[in-house]
Amino acid sequence: MVNLEWYRTFKAVYKTGTLTGAAQQLFISQPGVSLHLSSLESYTGYKLFDRKGRRMAPTERGKVLYNFLIDSLVKLEEAEKNFQRSTEKSTPTISIGMCFETFQITLEPYIATLPFNVIIQFGDYPQMVDNLEKGILDLIITPQMVPAPTVEYEAFSKETIVVVAGNTTDEGTFNKLLEYNNMADVEFWMKQQKWYGTTGDMEHLRRFWQLNFGKYPDFRPNYIVPNLNSIVRCLGSGIGLAVIPDFLCRKELDNQQIKLLWEGNPTLTNTLYFACRKQTLYADEISVIKKIFKEVMT
Repeated sequence: MVNLEWYRTFKAVYKTGTLTGAAQQLFISQPGVSLHLSSLESYTGYKLFDRKGRRMAPTERGKVLYNFLIDSLVKLEEAEKNFQRSTEKSTPTISIGMCFETFQITLEPYIATLPFNVIIQFGDYPQMVDNLEKGILDLIITPQMVPAPTVEYEAFSKETIVVVAGNTTDEGTFNKLLEYNNMADVEFWMKQQKWYGTTGDMEHLRRFWQLNFGKYPDFRPNYIVPNLNSIVRCLGSGIGLAVIPDFLCRKELDNQQIKLLWEGNPTLTNTLYFACRKQTLYADEISVIKKIFKEVMT
């Protein structure tokens, strides 16, 4: 005999387009979704979806079945909502991916004010996009657009990658070399300074050097610290240079705790994006997070 849950799972797969999305919507495991779907296909005797990568495209038989069932399923779900006994409204949980420094500067001060649960994850951007597609993450803040059929991007801000200096760094010689546009000497002077870097990410330094000097840097930083915010704090009490996004040190620059040495010529600018699935259950919660980022970074 057919199980009503098979139809509910069929509807969820049809609407979300993925097994992961259906599992998330129904609060069951992905293997459970696969079992329900295969059981329904065995019961009807027809293939209901064509599997195209991670996407589930309904077959003609699947479309017919969906159109036949949808009105009845919606009525049953409405009845379930109206008559179930509930003493407490469930609190949604959304998972957000971004770099550690971005979290500290933007979202961390607001976490306690959010009316929903939040899980923050850190990692490299391609992996985060993959997790977004799989339903592990609901929103990403990223400077990279990694093409994915189920993901949409929204540009919301820009960051400029700049060279900053410790507050006791003597930049007089550097400014004179820059004024005479002697880039070989500018590079030589910069390489003689003490440099700060982070354990896992030297991408900003490599890209800045390549853009302004036509080659990758042939030196390693003198001091390797845990993250970019650590670099800013270290520079605030000494000499040295580092290449970091300007929005991560805007407060320290305004307070003259560190110095803006050079923006580069040309400047290196990244566009920052929100990335989320095209179909999401958490549109309202994501809008709250987006509003915070737009207010903090403008």
